[in-house]
Amino acid sequence: MSSSQERTARSFVERHGLWNDEQFEAAARADKWIEDHSLEVVRFSFPDQHGILRGKTMVASEAARVMRNGCSITTTLLAKDTAHKTVFPVFTAGGGFGMPEMEGAGDFLMIADPTTFRVLPWAPRTAWMLCDMYFSNGRPVPFSTRHLCRRALGKLAEAGFDYIAGLEVEFHVFKLDNPRLAPEDATWPGEAPQVSLLSQGYQYLTETRFDQIEPILESIRRDVIAFGLPLRSVEVELGPSQCEFTFHPQVGLLPADTMIMFRSAVKQICRRQGYHATFMCRPNVANVLSSGWHLHQSLVDRQTNINAFTSQDKELLSRTGRNFLAGLLSHARAAAAFTTPTINGYKRYRGYSLAPDRVVWGRDNRGVMIRVLGSAGDAATRLENRVGEPAANPYLYMASQIFTGLDGMERMLEPGPSADTPYEAQALLLPKSLEEALRALRNDNCLSDGFGRVFIDYYLRIKEAEIARFQSEVTEWEQREYFELF
Repeated sequence: MSSSQERTARSFVERHGLWNDEQFEAAARADKWIEDHSLEVVRFSFPDQHGILRGKTMVASEAARVMRNGCSITTTLLAKDTAHKTVFPVFTAGGGFGMPEMEGAGDFLMIADPTTFRVLPWAPRTAWMLCDMYFSNGRPVPFSTRHLCRRALGKLAEAGFDYIAGLEVEFHVFKLDNPRLAPEDATWPGEAPQVSLLSQGYQYLTETRFDQIEPILESIRRDVIAFGLPLRSVEVELGPSQCEFTFHPQVGLLPADTMIMFRSAVKQICRRQGYHATFMCRPNVANVLSSGWHLHQSLVDRQTNINAFTSQDKELLSRTGRNFLAGLLSHARAAAAFTTPTINGYKRYRGYSLAPDRVVWGRDNRGVMIRVLGSAGDAATRLENRVGEPAANPYLYMASQIFTGLDGMERMLEPGPSADTPYEAQALLLPKSLEEALRALRNDNCLSDGFGRVFIDYYLRIKEAEIARFQSEVTEWEQREYFELF
């Protein structure tokens, strides 16, 4: 066989060395499962720049080939803001990215990660896999947020640590009254659905409120567990129709994958049963409260397999833990562009509200930005970042934590004293808007070095287009304030 014939005979994955042994073994198991269980379709999805899953559904007979050779999908998906509007001039030279691969609405390839193979409990005979993004020459697409998170994890591994994260995710589930499917509602973006509450709320963690919404929560719980996600608890939150799901800690890329799959799964499960689930931070529904995403995180020493944040003396945190914490605080205003990437999310930062409003930390204090949990000798010592919104792209959120925490470790920064009265502490305020967060990000060398300047400039352009659309709209507030007065 000639060398050209050999290259043709091998798969795209083999030619470019994209899988490790675990992934090849997982692909073989997936092939067998698809055949043995007579699956009919496989969904191949990639997380885009906003943390939204996009992809294609292939018939089962095509799955083995697509897993190994990729599924083509248009590069314009990477040029869109949250309204799905293309904000780069893709039909110019370089496509507005300065990259020939991005010109002319051409394609890139989704390459499956077979270790993420799952069967959907709510969709009969359907499987699902997460994918990574590559150009046809085998080069990773530089705007792939899953690649970027993997890069951050690689830098952390070089420093001798693994990343551990557990998730606490708040969101709302409403009864779907009107999905707004009339042709006149099909604006761009479409009109928001009309919903009603499942409970009045304001009775935090009460048994009767839980029982009122238990039927849909139970349906979600069963399917999420059957889906293979490490669910820990199901709770009712303070606000009407608000709940919280928490997950066991996972290592490396797994917690980000869990978050991306959980959000999509919940929305699908609910919609099939006549409900609307939203991870929007502060929905414009009367009397509802903001939702947050609390990220519990720690590092494990790769040599000893011991929690690197656990103090062995009288201190609350080890030196590594203190340095990592200080890094998070040092870059918090810039990292807000990733922890809170929507215009809406900044309406949650309010004083005396169980949400942070400034860059402070404290021991077991729910008013701070970083809540330190644990004590000397406690193997479960961790940092809970309470700043994030549930709409955040989990790969960017976690990568921002790793890059900034590593910077604190490398510079041996100290976090300063605990803020026991967090809403009165003399400290930097968190950004009041996405626009303010983007300005901080533009000037942050740590995050520019970590993510790469190409990605930072790309991300800024996407989010600034979103802000420009918002600022061009006349809001209900403006109409009330000025229409009759002037």
